[in-house]
This record gives sequence, C-alpha cells and structure tokens, in this order.
Amino acid sequence: MAEAADFQSTGRSPARRWLRRAASAFVSAPLLAGLLYVPSAPPASAAEKASPSRTVDVSLDTFTPTTPVEGDTLTISGTVTNEGKETVSAAQVDLRVGSRMANRGEIDAVAKRTGFAPGNDGAALGGPYSIKIPKIAAGISKDFSITVPVEKLGLDEEGVYQLGVSLTGRTPSASYDQVLGIERTLLPWQPEATEKKTQLTYLWPLISSTHLSAETGSDDQQTPVFEDDELAAELAPGGRLERLVALGAELPVTWVVDPDLLATVDAMTRNYQVKDGKERIPGKNQAIAKQWLNSLDRAVQGDKVVALPYADPDLASLAHRGKNVSGSLSHLQPATEVAESTVETILHVKPSIDFAWPVDGAVDPSIIDIATSAGADKVIARNDSIRDELPYTPNAARPIGGGTTAVVADASLSTVFQGDMTRTGNSTLAVQQFLAHTLAVTQQQPGKLRSIVVAPQRMPTAAQAQSMAIALRALSAQRWTQPSDLLTAAAATPDDRATTKIPGARKYPAKLRKRELPVQAFQDMKTTQDTLDNFKVILTMASRVVTPFGNAINREMSTSWRGRAEPATAYRQSVQVHLRDLTTEVQLIEKSDLTLSGRSATIPVTVQNQLLQDVEHLVLRLTSTKPTRLKLNGGDAVAELPVKIAGGHSQSVKFTASANANGPVPMTAQLYTEDGKPYGKPMTFTVKVSEITPTVMLVIAGGFLLLALAGIRMYTHRKRTAAREAEAADAAGAADAEDAEDEPDEQDTAGTPDASSTADGPGTVGTADEPDTAAESGTGAETDLEAGGTTAQSDDPEQPSDPTPDTGAQSTDPSGQGEKVDR
Repeated sequence: MAEAADFQSTGRSPARRWLRRAASAFVSAPLLAGLLYVPSAPPASAAEKASPSRTVDVSLDTFTPTTPVEGDTLTISGTVTNEGKETVSAAQVDLRVGSRMANRGEIDAVAKRTGFAPGNDGAALGGPYSIKIPKIAAGISKDFSITVPVEKLGLDEEGVYQLGVSLTGRTPSASYDQVLGIERTLLPWQPEATEKKTQLTYLWPLISSTHLSAETGSDDQQTPVFEDDELAAELAPGGRLERLVALGAELPVTWVVDPDLLATVDAMTRNYQVKDGKERIPGKNQAIAKQWLNSLDRAVQGDKVVALPYADPDLASLAHRGKNVSGSLSHLQPATEVAESTVETILHVKPSIDFAWPVDGAVDPSIIDIATSAGADKVIARNDSIRDELPYTPNAARPIGGGTTAVVADASLSTVFQGDMTRTGNSTLAVQQFLAHTLAVTQQQPGKLRSIVVAPQRMPTAAQAQSMAIALRALSAQRWTQPSDLLTAAAATPDDRATTKIPGARKYPAKLRKRELPVQAFQDMKTTQDTLDNFKVILTMASRVVTPFGNAINREMSTSWRGRAEPATAYRQSVQVHLRDLTTEVQLIEKSDLTLSGRSATIPVTVQNQLLQDVEHLVLRLTSTKPTRLKLNGGDAVAELPVKIAGGHSQSVKFTASANANGPVPMTAQLYTEDGKPYGKPMTFTVKVSEITPTVMLVIAGGFLLLALAGIRMYTHRKRTAAREAEAADAAGAADAEDAEDEPDEQDTAGTPDASSTADGPGTVGTADEPDTAAESGTGAETDLEAGGTTAQSDDPEQPSDPTPDTGAQSTDPSGQGEKVDR
C-alpha cells in the first residue's frame, strides 16, 4: 500500500492524467509512424475506443465500504469471465473513475448503459491498481480484487460518482489492446453529514400467496384444511418470510402486513390438515409456525404496522373488471374491518388501516374510488404513475381531492431490488444504485427537508430482502438520510409544486392491465356469495360456514393471483364445489310414485339433514299440478309446512290430500328459505288417484248385508236341525220301550220295511224336514255366502252335530276369466 500511496503522490486527478496521456499519444503517433510501419497495427488509442460488444463479462461481487468517508480504503472484488470463443491474452483489470453525476437521470443511465464509452467511463487508474492476467481461455473465469485508498480516487466534490471496472486484452482476431468488458457501479461520496437530511420511509411487506382453503374439519375446533404445505418452507429458517422477519427486526421500517397471512400461520400453530389428492393428511409444521409468529410479535413491537384489507385484494382488477359485477365491491369494507381485529389479536399491536396499496402503485380515477370505498383515505402510489415535472423529488404526500392523500413512492428506489439478487454481482450493483439515489435526492435541495417513501415489490425473495437490508444498514450513519415511518410521511406538508392530478385510465400500464383478474373471476365470486347467502339463513350455527367461506372469497380476489390464471381458477372452483357439497347435505329424499285409494289420505315427504348442526327457517312446498283431481290441505293446489331438523337426522313432513277424480297427478316438492328463495333442487313424483265412488260404496255395503243375512240364516238352520235331532232321539227311545212290551206282536211285521224310513233316521222327522234340508243344501248365492267362513271339520261323518262342509272338493279345472285363484 505504501507503493500505491507513492504512485499517487502527485495529487493530479485521473482526468488530468488521462488528458496528458492522450495528448502525448496524439503528438508522438506521427513520429512513430515515420520510423516504423506496421500494416496491421492499429493506432495506440484503439484500447480507448468505444466497444459495443462485451466479450468478457465483469461481475462486481463486493464493494466495501458502500458509503466510504475520508481515510477509508475501497475494496472491489469480483470475477471476469471470457464469454467469447477466443482466448484473451495480455489481459488487465483496471479501475476507472468517471465524472460526478449531475442528476438522478444520469444515475439511471449508468445502470442501463452497455459497452465501453471512453468519454463517460473515465481513464484507468493504472499502476498498482491494475491487475494483469496473462491468459483467459474461452469459458474460463478469473477472480480479482482491487484495493485503493479513497483519497486516490480524486473525488473533489460531494456527490455521486461512477466507478467502472474494465478488462483490456487481446484476441487472435484482434491482436491489439482493447476494452473487452466493463461493469459500472456508483459511489456515493458524502463524508460529512448534511445540514438537512431526507426523511426516508421504507415499507417492509409481509405478504404471501393463498394457502388456506375454505374447507374445515367437522370437529368443534373446525380444523383448517390447507391447499398445500408450501408455506412451511417460507416460514422455516432461511425461508423467505423468516428472512423478512429476522432482517426487518433490526431495521427502521414500516411493516405492511396482509392479515390473511397472519391468520393462516396462526391456523398452522394448531392441528391442521393438508390436501393430498382426495385425502387429507395431518400437518406437521406447528413448531415452525409458532416460532415465526413469536419472532414477528417481538419484531413489530414499537414499530408502525399497516394492515392491508384482508387477503390484499387487487384494487385495480376490482376497478377495471369487477365493479360491474353485482356485489363485488361489498367485500372491501368487511375485509378492512376484519384486518384490524386479526392483526391486533395475533400481533398485539394496533395497526393502521387507513392505507390502500394498488399493484405497483399504479393508479387512475377508478382505482382511487375503489381504494377509498373500503374506508382508506390514503393511497400508496408511485411517481412513475403520478408524475412530477420538477427538477427535484418532492415530498411523497400530496392531496388529491375528496379528503384523500396520495403517498407517492419513489419508483427508482422502489424497483431497484426487483432483479435476481441471488447473484452477488446484481446485489452489489443494486445496493450502490439505491444509496446513490438517496444521496442525489438530498443534494437536489440541500437546505430543504423532504420526505420520501420506498414501496418495494409485494413479495420480495429472501435474496432481495437481504440486499434491501444491506442498503438500509449502509444508511445507518444517517449522513444524508434519516429513517421515518409511513404515518409520518403521509402527514408531511405537501410540496406546493407537486402534482395532484391523477392520470387517466388510458395511461394505466398495459402490462399491468393484462395481468388483472378476469371478469369471470368476479362472476364466480358472486355465485359463491349468493350460494352462501342462501345457505346461511337455514343454519343455527352460521358462523361455522360464513367465516371460512367469506375469507375464501376475499382470497379469490387477492393480488397474489396476478399472472397465475390457472391456479386462481382452480381455487375458485374448489371453493364452489365444497360449498355446493355442503348445501346438498340438506335435501329431499327421492320418492317413488304413490297410489291413493280413497277420498282422502296423507302424503309424506322426507327431508334429510346430514350436516352436523341443526337447520331451520326452511319451508317445504308441495304443489299439485292437477288440483281438479287432487287437492292439498283443504282444497288448495299448493301447501307449505315449516321444516326444522336436527343435525344428522331426517324429518317426514306430511301433507293432507283429498281426491276428486281418478287419474295420475304429477306432484312437485321444493324446499324454500323463509324469505322465499328456492333451496336445492325440486323433487317430482306422481300420485295415482283411484277414487271410490258412491255407487261402489253401495255395492260393497250390499255385499256386507248379504253376508250378515247369510250368517243369520246359517245360525237358525243349525238351531232347528239340532232341535229335530233331539226330538227324533226322544221318539226313538219311546218306540223301543213299546217294542219291548209288545215284542211278540212286532215279530210278525219285522221284515216289512216302513215306506217312510230312510237311512238318515226316523222317517217322520226326516220327511217333515226334508223340504227345508233340500233348500239349505242346494247350490246358489246362499251357499256361497255361507262358505264365507271356515270352520274346522271333524273326520267322523256319522256325528249328527257336524255342520255341512264349507268348501267342496278342490276343482282341477282352470279358473274362469276374472276369477281370483288362490295359489
């Protein structure tokens, strides 16, 4: 280092040395040409010509210190990579100091410029600050490190300077020295604190994509069901969200939180399930979730916390696509209200809910209207949307009418870390660019205190968050900035010259409009909400359904779905399907056709409730499509009965019906809510009316009368028969006594039969009763009626008390037409 100090002891600036060398080359070139002629040799200044192509890639991996002061030594290290097809020989790495940046536009130009430009990139320091590399083969990388005292850089004034690291070398096709690659960075030079420091507000977003579904378990705790378990990787050590919390805890930032993320992580701290196809598997990352929430709780204490509406709704999509779909805007106010309670419950701090944050801070009048409709009176915009035509950066806050304040973030500072920060070269350049812009803002109006806001991308990666933290730590000395918070920035006095005009709808960026949620998304949300509204009125514990599905609808309009059309559609469909499945748990049981025989009857309709909670406020309506044949409940075509069913039960609802005429009657059963909206699908069935007319009733009555008379006839007949048999027995006894007395006389006539005697008994009794017996034993109607009852018959035919058999011998002839045959 002593040699390096001696080398620069003349104190001349690099620009002067470059001018001296250029002048010497200019003067000596003709002399050399006269002494020696080399046909293919280029002029000596070829190395300093503009080089549009970059054969060698130069990457700056470290730049320390990022904001040096007097007495510091600057170290720049990195890698040079030969991306060409030829070997580079006689290579040399040089540090070049460019001119001081006059404005912020030049800072942006440095980051965009490619190729070597001698007039802008400055002269090489040379000497000990050059590194020689003999050869770099194609595709090969070489590391380098340059260390130089800051005082040797010739930084005459405070401000932002361009520094470049270049590689000069030769190739077989161009055997002369030329700049083959260069990388530029920026050096903010403000060794002493400024009188007025810029108030810098940095938003630190904690936002993630949707992971929680609308589905919950059937237990009392309603175990949440996750779409996936990917959130655990973000919460685990080294994950994106873990790094944001760990880094933010040490930085002066304003936390901008999506309450849905907090609610999701809080759900993970207890039992939860994860979808695995059609299965549900237990979640196992409770410890990770608890650790992250505890760390966040500690980190935000004492800091300002801004809560976005629940699930971070896409305000631009609502304004441009959703406002014409009925009910879409009604979600914003509840989303804002639940945001405050969620953050306060989980983080134990009271957040501000006065801010709305459209995507990328892009606004137009319709977006402002939507943002304020949710209750916010401050809108975070960006100055590439609300543009100021001023030579300096004004305060972020400015009134835009209607009591609304636009907090206009600085676009250059907000977007500088959006690249791939996993490459150290990109991160190093972004940090230096950020620091350079902040110093340039302060130096625009050194004597005036101003307040600026930085609103980075919504979901920074872990590497991006690390780069952002490096930049903010570099400002901790507060030589030209001072940390502030969003609430203070919004309350700052507006600059009178700052614009307050909101750009028209035509100026909204086309690339952002293409990524908005489609109209169909909001129509799907409306369908889900309508179904939910119709469902909740019948539930006795509606909150078990309304809360998870209401939150799911909020998630469906989240900004995180931008650029992810297919996953967004799949999520909306899964919510609809699950809600539809729940509503069908209360349904009518299908019914087969009925036959109604008679003038009146009861028609039962069964309602089933397979939910785990009771349902009420339902009405079952039964409609007869042919009331002239079949009427309900006293003569109406329509009848209604209330329905109230316990969870897991069914109820049979009975309707009274009266028939007027025969024939089929189509019936329709439909459930309705008490406010008259149909619930579920209607059920149809047919009632076949077979009415019994008065004539048929008379015939049946006559038949019963004949049967009764026949029974009476049989009774009297049996009674008379028994009496005759008793008289015959008495007469026979008397005759036997007389025969015993007159036996000699009787013997003379014993062989002569009595003409009146029969095998059945004494001739006198049998003859006297024969006409009656013949009538009683004849065929005809009377015989059929008698056969109406069956009586057990004895096996002894001689018993006089046995009645005539009720049935004749079984016939083997086929039955006649219309007869009933017992099989």
